[in-house]
Amino acid sequence: MGIAADREGRSGPVRPASIVDGVYDAIYERLMALDIAPGARITIDVLARELEVSQTPVREALSRLEREGLVRKAHLIGYSAAPQLTRKQFDDLYSFRLLLEPEAARLAVRNMSPEDLADLEAKAAEMRRGGAPADRSSRYSHFARSDAEFHDHILRLGGNEVIRSTLANQHVHLHIFRLMFHTRVTQEALEEHDRLLAAIRDGNADGAAAAMHQHIERSRDRLLAAFD
Repeated sequence: MGIAADREGRSGPVRPASIVDGVYDAIYERLMALDIAPGARITIDVLARELEVSQTPVREALSRLEREGLVRKAHLIGYSAAPQLTRKQFDDLYSFRLLLEPEAARLAVRNMSPEDLADLEAKAAEMRRGGAPADRSSRYSHFARSDAEFHDHILRLGGNEVIRSTLANQHVHLHIFRLMFHTRVTQEALEEHDRLLAAIRDGNADGAAAAMHQHIERSRDRLLAAFD
């Protein structure tokens, strides 16, 4: 059953935006689970047939994914999945994160209100629950998105928009989660988030910076296996 038919069967006629969202989610999950291999050509009419939709929502979904850096579009060639990070890009990205994110965590603690903490706790709880998706591929892609939102929320609370926008433009979490489709990545990240949250909850700015630094280092070490 296709995207449109599935949504119509559950809730009646759908708005075009809902169809585009469903197509976007389906392609995004395939990219994150590596069902669409890095660098692989993405053929619009093939996807439209597989998802049982017209080509228009596929084009709109791919345009959104292009803005997130997950697909690329070449003149006269069309779309392809973004290539995987090289080892040099990976190392540079993590060095960059280690320079910025611990300081952002420190600033977030200093700026944190009770309402801000409640919002951050809610985002962490949603990640632990895993959201609604039932299959492994959907859970993994959902976690990648939630992880990006969790880190971005800390950056926002830190109040330095230069740090936040610079990291956001790199689409860090979407790219690193494409390196390895593995449950270890998510489980260990959750445990590290808990330690980070504990420091934030205690109002320990230095502890939050140290926990963020350790989390990023361990994330780097986990994903190095992708280059073996």
